[in-house]
Order: sequence, then structure tokens, then C-alpha cells
Amino acid sequence: MAETMKGLHRSHRCAEVTKADIGSEVTLMGWVQKGRNKGGIVFVDLRDRSGIIQLIFENGSIDEAGFEKAGKLRSEFVIAVVGTVEARSGAVNPNLATGEIEIRVKTLRVLSEAETPPFPIEEDSKTREEVRLKYRYLDLRRPDLQRNLMLRSQVATLTRDYFTKEGFLEIETPTMIKSTPEGARDYLIPSRIHPGEFYALPQSPQIYKQLLMCSGYDRYFQLARCYRDEDLRADRQPEFTQIDLEMSFVDVDDVIDVNERFLARLFKEVLNVEVPLPIQRITWQEAMDRYGSDKPDLRFGMELHNVTDVVKNCEFAVFKGAIENGGSVRGINAKGQGSMPRKKIDKLVAFAKDYGAKGLAYVAIQEDGSLKSSFAKFMKDEEMAALVQAMEGEAGDLLLFAADKNKVVYDVLGALRLELAKQMELLNKDEFRFVWVTEFPLLEWSEEQNRFNAMHHPFTMLMEEDLELLDTDPGKVRAKAYDIVLNGNEIGGGSVRIHQNDIQEKMFEVLGFTKEAAYEQFGFLLNAFKYGVPPHAGLAYGLDRLAMLMAKEDSIRDVIAFPKVKDASDLMSEAPSPVAQEQLDELELKIHAAKEED
Repeated sequence: MAETMKGLHRSHRCAEVTKADIGSEVTLMGWVQKGRNKGGIVFVDLRDRSGIIQLIFENGSIDEAGFEKAGKLRSEFVIAVVGTVEARSGAVNPNLATGEIEIRVKTLRVLSEAETPPFPIEEDSKTREEVRLKYRYLDLRRPDLQRNLMLRSQVATLTRDYFTKEGFLEIETPTMIKSTPEGARDYLIPSRIHPGEFYALPQSPQIYKQLLMCSGYDRYFQLARCYRDEDLRADRQPEFTQIDLEMSFVDVDDVIDVNERFLARLFKEVLNVEVPLPIQRITWQEAMDRYGSDKPDLRFGMELHNVTDVVKNCEFAVFKGAIENGGSVRGINAKGQGSMPRKKIDKLVAFAKDYGAKGLAYVAIQEDGSLKSSFAKFMKDEEMAALVQAMEGEAGDLLLFAADKNKVVYDVLGALRLELAKQMELLNKDEFRFVWVTEFPLLEWSEEQNRFNAMHHPFTMLMEEDLELLDTDPGKVRAKAYDIVLNGNEIGGGSVRIHQNDIQEKMFEVLGFTKEAAYEQFGFLLNAFKYGVPPHAGLAYGLDRLAMLMAKEDSIRDVIAFPKVKDASDLMSEAPSPVAQEQLDELELKIHAAKEED
């Protein structure tokens, strides 16, 4: 039967007790990790968020009733104990911070009994994630998850401290806003007071933070909750947190400077990792040409080689056709993989097809210098020799080629480069490689909509020297946009904003908005711009993704307390769920049952 604390007050968390406390009396409270009844002595491992400490119950140091209770303790019982800190009588446990000490208990309170949990509460659990998420309140007791959430809390605290000291004001923006259906889908909230009308949950505070610059607040930041109704991946959730900021009277270098110093302080204080400043910068075009990705992982080489000019006169139809259609031929050199079995190469070909490739050409250079190739018979000896030389091929290397339109080639080789790095074990989670990617294309063409879309958002400023191209060749216009990338993950992105009315109107025109449509969606921002708007720029980090990388995890679900799964549902609370008819009636909503397919 559960007891009360009966006036006990916790003096320490478990791992806060040290050798310096030997001889002292302490009061500890937590969960039983496990117990071992040796007859005349009972050992119990007590756990809380700080760690684990060993308790000893022995007749003579605790009364008979207490000793009997100790023998009945089971995993996840919640207890309070009073006892004396002693040096370990048995072997020291080097894996525990408290491995040199133990607590000889004189008082025991069983605060709560527990049923046997559906899985062991232990680090690196092998239990299926679906089961752990159903019982997330138990999963969150695991020491590795607790460390992750404490790290995330530390990141949030340091963020607030740093930006406040840099003169930023923390200002909250609304989470019930007007729907602006550009980008991902909005989550909608029906209004009871305005039947048939809806609020949207914000995908970002973008418009509001720009309005704050119009209002003279100069430097703003916020840990903002954001929502996007999109398909999930390991590094995405339908609701997430942004470290959001905006600055007035600045240009690209000012934004980069304040954020580089933020990252350097964050990584030093949380992980004791030095971030060398300044962080490397490369343009978007350079990133695509060298790595096939606008979020390149710089922890390893294996850069792309453009061999279009080398093979432009060859008779291999795949290469020839790609070049004639305005595409390119590029390759990567997987060093030391020349002996890769044909089955593994075939798997790489199938992998490439998932990213749009029609196939994958390869040359395996044997240790004796001879070549095994999927296309050598279509090439002259001197052409193959020139190709191998252009790829910096040596004995033992595997050369892989994609030939198609540039976008397909980049997508295929960028993904293949990462897949090979995983297979070759080149990705070291203890290494942190940052890079700024700058000068993104302002616009991207949508075949479906037959028009340009903003690559970031419609308020992104273009490079001043590209202004004339907005009329003549919009696809070549570069944006004053920048992403901060860490180990192949975009952890933040931003841009200088348009603050001139004529450029903003021209931007809407290129995006296919009439003046009326632009005002219908963004009128309150455009009206604000009529009353004096400063040049401004900003950036937003994905806090979840940043914490995931700092915690060296593979999924952001491991740094979020109560995450959703791939279909955006919560396995623990069973959200989303139907609501009562009375609630629907109040909102004047009617649910149409989905038609069953024949």
C-alpha cells in the first residue's frame, strides 16, 4: 500500500551524491531500477533523471518492517529513503557516476507501487518504437531519452540568454492566423463565432516578425511553435519548434555574424565542441556542382566530377543523349570500392532509380589496373583512359556515373554519395561540419502549375545585380538567401527581405499573383510597408533538428517529449480522434463519410 512522504524532503538527486558526502545522511527519492535480494541483505538500484545510485538494506541498519518492505520492491516502484553515504563495500562500478559509493538505508517509504511495465526501462531499448510510443510516459523514463530532453532544455535556455544579451527582444506572435496557402498545407481551426470561417495554425511567424520590424522593434526572437500538414520523415513532425529571429538595418553578413557566434557558444557550452569561425561559405551552385545537394555533408569527400566535356564525342548513347538534351554527365569516385560485388552494384543502380535515374553506369578499376565496366564496349580505349583520369581513378576505385538533365543528375549522385558514405562508414557523429549555403535561386519552375514558385517565400530579396533578370530570365535570378547546414542537414535558413514596394509588386507579378490576389492574402503586410519599412533580414533554426544532431540521434522523435508518428497520429493519446456531434453542431460542421471503393 502506498505511503506518504511523512515530512521527508529530498536532499539530493541520485547522481548528485558524491564521495565527498561519505558519512553524511541523505534523503533520496526515485524509481526502483532493479533489486537483488541476497537473504540477509537487499541491494536496490534507485533511478531518477540524474542517474542511478545503489541502496543497501540490511537488518540492523533498518528495522525489520522496513527490511521486509525492501525485499518486496519491484521495478518502477516509487520510493523515498533516508540513509548514510558509504564507500562501496563491493566492487566499484566504473560505468556509474556514483559507482564508488552506496547508501545504507535506515528509513524506507513506498510512495507508489507499479505493475510490471510492458518493456524494460533501459538505455538503447530494443523494444519496437510503436510499443514505446504507445507507453511514451514509460519510454521517457529511459536515461538516454532523459539526457536528450535535458540537452534540448539547455539549448533553449542558452538560446534565450544569448539573443537577449545581443539586444533581441523575445516577443510572441499569434498561433491562430489567416490562412495563406503558399508552401505546405495549413492546419485549419474552425471558428464557432464566425461559422464557415477558419483560422490557420502558423507554418512560421514570417509575416508577423516582418511586421515587428516595421513596428520598430529592431531585433526580435522567439521559440515559436509551428505547424505543417505534410508527409513526415525522420527529421520532420507536424508540429515543431523554431528558433526564430529577425533584425533591422542589416545585410547578409550581419545575420551570419550573430548566428555564427551563437552556434560557437552553443556547441562549446553544451558539448564542449569548438566551432571554428568564420564558418565556410559556398554558393548554392557550387554546392550542387560539388556535392549534388544544397545541404552538403562535408565530413567526407567523394565530390562530383563533371565529365560532360570528356565524353561529349563518345558513341555511348546514354551519355550522348543526355548531352544533346541539354543535360550533363557527372560521376563520383568511391575510393577503394573497385572490388564491390556485382550484386551490390545492382543494388546501387536500383537505389539511383528511386531518385529518377534511368540507370547507373560504372567502371570498376581492378588492382592490376584493368577495367570492368558496364559501357566500355561503347567507348574507345583513349576515351576510357581520359574518363578515368578525369575522375582521378586509381587501382581499387569504383567510378559511378549519372547522365540526364542536371536536376536528375544532382539528385541521383547527391543521394548516392550519402548512401556510399553510410556503407563505407564515413559518417562520424562526433564530428560537426558546418557550412553556409548562399545565393539560392530565387524561383523554381513548377511543371504542374506552369509557373514560377518562390524557392523560400515571396518576401525574399534578390541579388541587386540580378534585378534586370527578373523581367528577362527569372529562373537565373539569385536570392539573398542563406541556409546553415550541419553534417548534411539544413538546421536553419533565412534571407534578406524585400522592403521596396516596387520590387515586392514585381515579385508577386512573376509568381502569378494579381495585385488584388496579393492584397487579399498579404494585404496587412503590404499596407504596413506603405508607412516606412526598414531593410530587414532574418533566420530560423529547427530546434528539434538541431537538438537531434547535438544528441547524435537519427530521429527528431528522440528529442521531442511526445512526438507523432508517420501518419501524424499520437499513439499514446490516440489523437486525432472523432469528436462529439454537439461540438460539430456548435461549429456548424458536417462530416461527409469517405466513399468506400468498389
